Amino acid sequence: MAEVDVHVPVQRLRWGQTERRDRWWVMPLITFVVFSSFVVYVTWALLQGEHYWSGNYLSPLYSPELFGSSPHAVFGPAPAWLTGLFPSWLPSWLHYSPAMLILIFPLAFRLTCYYYRGAYYKAFWADPPNCAVGEPRKGYRGEAKLPLIVHNIHRYALYFALVFIVLLSIDVWKGLWFADPATGEEHFGVGVGSLVLLTNVVLIAGYTLGCHSLRHLVGGALDEVSRAPVCSRLYAGVNVLNSRHHRWGWPSLFSVAFADLYVRMLSMGVWTDFRLL
Repeated sequence: MAEVDVHVPVQRLRWGQTERRDRWWVMPLITFVVFSSFVVYVTWALLQGEHYWSGNYLSPLYSPELFGSSPHAVFGPAPAWLTGLFPSWLPSWLHYSPAMLILIFPLAFRLTCYYYRGAYYKAFWADPPNCAVGEPRKGYRGEAKLPLIVHNIHRYALYFALVFIVLLSIDVWKGLWFADPATGEEHFGVGVGSLVLLTNVVLIAGYTLGCHSLRHLVGGALDEVSRAPVCSRLYAGVNVLNSRHHRWGWPSLFSVAFADLYVRMLSMGVWTDFRLL
């Protein structure tokens, strides 16, 4: 039977051109607004360097507080050489903040997340704006050049993210012990802030433990996971969370920002923490 090669010309869509009739631009727009708002808030909170703790509550954006002025500081006040890194000619609002020492690690994990890439590639890079919609460039650059090559650190940022689950869990435990104003003795209790910190660590754990890189890691990097029973079970467990990765990702984004806001409002005396137990 004779074969005939048929050349079908490919018509490249112009920027924004599409035959889609749905509101394809809604989700990229929502992603742009929400993610931008998160980045702006976290940056602002990082630069404050104050009102990040209230009693036994510590903001997750500042945990662990390596050097600082609160009772949560691991190594006490910041040494002179650390605060001296900020020249006197810098603006007064840009000064040493305990969050500067640790926040880069959880942010590196979240900003390079495989799921978020697909979301903000559309919203920020328009690469493409959405499926079957024309993009503003002629070729695909991929992740082999700056700035997107930075995404390749995701698998390494995972190790730090796993450690932060433990650290935030310790903060939840500390958030369940309240000092008696009269005697100073600590006793177990549950406040609204305790539940806020607990909800945050549960959501972050669900998001982190469903990571694509973790699935590969626990699968033993094997071509046939089924040949290793333990790895197979771990792989299946991570896969359950991974199938709903976005449902953990966005709520955990809100929870970490709200947890910081809650502690901040308590510290400023704007809100009152109600004791439930």
